[in-house]
Amino acid sequence: MTTNDNQNSTTPQNTPSKKSKRPLIIVGACCVGALLIAAGWMVYSTNQALEQVKNEKEQMQLDYEQQQLTQDAEDLDREFAVFENSRQLIMDDSVKRDLTEKYENARLQVEALQSELKNQKNKSAAEIAKLKNEIETLRALLRHYVEEINRLNQENEALRNENAQIKEQNTKLNNRVVATSRENEQLSKRMTLAEKLNVTGLSLTALNKKGKKEKKVQKAAQLMVTFTIPQNNSTPVGEKTIYLRIVSPSGQLLGNGGTFKFEGGSVECSAKKIVEYAGEEIGGVTIYWDVNTALTAGDYTVELFADNYRLASRTFNLN
Repeated sequence: MTTNDNQNSTTPQNTPSKKSKRPLIIVGACCVGALLIAAGWMVYSTNQALEQVKNEKEQMQLDYEQQQLTQDAEDLDREFAVFENSRQLIMDDSVKRDLTEKYENARLQVEALQSELKNQKNKSAAEIAKLKNEIETLRALLRHYVEEINRLNQENEALRNENAQIKEQNTKLNNRVVATSRENEQLSKRMTLAEKLNVTGLSLTALNKKGKKEKKVQKAAQLMVTFTIPQNNSTPVGEKTIYLRIVSPSGQLLGNGGTFKFEGGSVECSAKKIVEYAGEEIGGVTIYWDVNTALTAGDYTVELFADNYRLASRTFNLN
């Protein structure tokens, strides 16, 4: 009896304990659920806010890019106007007209896009990219103008530098000859010695492509120098190399004939010819120079050298 009484008294005590814990679990689950919902809503709201900030930032960037592109277009128009006078000087009418039309068409496209974007509250990256491409077209056309101008300016500058260098070289040569003549009186004596090869009848003639005399030096294909070597028993016989120098009215040496030694220096020449001198007169000696540059009417100086002597120097006027 005692054992059964103990068992009966134990069972009623456990049942109320389990029932009392169940409401607590339900309340706790509800709290956790509420917290999860609240956290989810906060994450969603935060993401929405970040997305809005991102979109606003992108629009601000697109607005800024549009302003920059508009400024670029205005700058290009100003640069285009600056080169207007230069283009008129270096381009023929058809080329100038074609390039100007292309530039104006591209500029109108840019203005239309600028106006369209100006009236839109929200810009798209594609629209900004399209405007950027149109402005790049303008920039490419302007760059083409600048390259044309620079190319011709560089060609002119190169020609000016070349002429300046040639004139400087000729000036140095003349100065060296003059200085040598003044410092060394023996040079004059040697040039008048009986043994020096003499030259007479020096002439300069312009020839056309057929080898006939050409009246206009601008049309000449060759320049022919003719002279006679008179008899001189005092001149040593043997092979003689005669060097020719022709200087144009602008002071430019008509070269490509190589160089020769003269008074300890190296001098450029236009052409040369080897003759066999036996102490007797040699008539009709000719030296030709093939034209390889544009010639102009004016005074041409012809000089002949041999055996370290200047044999002759004379100026001829060619029309």
